[in-house]
Amino acid sequence: MNKRANIYWYCQVFGWSFFIFVNLIFFGLKYKSDFRSYIIIFLEIPLGIAITHVYRNFILKFELLKFKIPAQLVMMVFFSLVKAIVLFLFITTISIWLGVLNIKLSFFEISEVVINYSVPFLLWNIIYFGFQYFLNYRRAEINSLRYLAASRESELSSLKAQLNPHFMFNSMNSIRALIDEDPVKAKEAITKLSNILRNTLLMNKSKQIQLREEISLVKEYLDLEHIRYEERLSYEFKIDEEVNDLKIPPFIIQAQVENAIKHGISKLPGNGTVTIEAFRLGEILKIKVSNTGKLSTEKPLTGVGFTNSMQRLELLYGTAGQIFISEVGNLVVVDINIPLK
Repeated sequence: MNKRANIYWYCQVFGWSFFIFVNLIFFGLKYKSDFRSYIIIFLEIPLGIAITHVYRNFILKFELLKFKIPAQLVMMVFFSLVKAIVLFLFITTISIWLGVLNIKLSFFEISEVVINYSVPFLLWNIIYFGFQYFLNYRRAEINSLRYLAASRESELSSLKAQLNPHFMFNSMNSIRALIDEDPVKAKEAITKLSNILRNTLLMNKSKQIQLREEISLVKEYLDLEHIRYEERLSYEFKIDEEVNDLKIPPFIIQAQVENAIKHGISKLPGNGTVTIEAFRLGEILKIKVSNTGKLSTEKPLTGVGFTNSMQRLELLYGTAGQIFISEVGNLVVVDINIPLK
């Protein structure tokens, strides 16, 4: 017997016992009767439980819970009266058999008894239907959340898959530019790329990774780009030791570093620097990716890396996950806020 069935039977026994206890108080105050009358009152407990349990099976068999609420309300009243009549017939028959009842009841008296019996049955209906309605509501809510989670998981996978060809395209372009200029460096770059791809395949299996793993990937990517740009590109990491093990979405930093090189460093006539910072501020992991350059006025927020990062942060953290870009002096700065709770 499962937990829900146990609760059902506990409520049945307690509910009907409480109803009879209240009846006994009023009955004892109003009448002076022998033990047979009290036996009849106590018999209402198993009879009430039996009638409501049969009615419950009737509800399940004919799926009354699937009817609309107005129809359910009508059925609750109607079947409360039906159950009250059934109980009245049982009690009357037993009373006559025990010799407690030997007079004819008037229609008014019968109606009064049936209405009195219908009250606990109506209350039983309200509790049972209300509880089932609550369960169905919770079940629908859980199914909705499961669907939303599956939808978000699918969208996250799609967004991660979008980054790979974008990253590959940029990396292959870098190597292609080196083939004619410096074949030796081109070979070195291919070796770097193979290491990056191996790590990327491992990262793709996770929704979140440790910050140190992302930083390792970014270092390898910057090493690859440094082969191409040489002294035109320098980079610096400022990572607090305490945040290395914190979880972040994969490629969230790497995508911003790609943008920093593609839209910043590559367009500079002289040398440029990319700086990656990470530190904890309260319950927020702050990540900054800055590069030498100017913020483009031609749709600066529509790049694949930035837009992709915005969507993934929103899917994972809601409004608590933020990313924004700004220009500070001669630097373009991307700020990423990742909630730790």
